[in-house]
Amino acid sequence: MTGKSFKHWASMNDKALAAYIGAFARYHRMEQNKTQDELSAAAGISRSTLSLLERGETVTVTTLIQVLRVLDQLQVLSAFDVKETMSPLALAKLQKVKRQRARTKSKKKGENSEQTNW
Repeated sequence: MTGKSFKHWASMNDKALAAYIGAFARYHRMEQNKTQDELSAAAGISRSTLSLLERGETVTVTTLIQVLRVLDQLQVLSAFDVKETMSPLALAKLQKVKRQRARTKSKKKGENSEQTNW
């Protein structure tokens, strides 16, 4: 998008992260050939608020979501999916309950399915 590739998000300060998000919004607005006035009106925010977002200034999460919705970029929120993980102890308990092998059905005493002529 901007020619920069950040692999270590944690090493970026808050201002750099906000600027990166702003560049993302600006890039997609320009790709859709929308002016700040058009996008801000569709998102229900002021043009100055959109300008703040694009410059990497402080805006609310709600503002960001409104802009992403209008830009049809809500899929970026999939990065926030919460995947339930199981602790190793809980997994071990589940494995313990599982059957480890199959065996034939046991025969009751006195039953003999095979008859011999002895």
